[in-house]
Amino acid sequence: MTFASAFAVYFVIWWTVLFAVLPFGIRSQVESGEVVEGTEPGAPALPGLMRKAVITTLIAAVVFLFVWYGWAALDI
Repeated sequence: MTFASAFAVYFVIWWTVLFAVLPFGIRSQVESGEVVEGTEPGAPALPGLMRKAVITTLIAAVVFLFVWYGWAALDI
């Protein structure tokens, strides 16, 4: 696997994992009781995007290692 293809695979895995991780731990403004005037009441009160980006990076790295190992096993 070349560096460019490894980067492309990791990029796709990272975005896929991000969309899987985004909904976890979200409380809407209505649920938290703090609706900001002019915003959608269903919008997240505290999205925690930096924490989710770190979690996504760690999970994507583990998934990528499995993919890389499988790819290397096929290149006998």
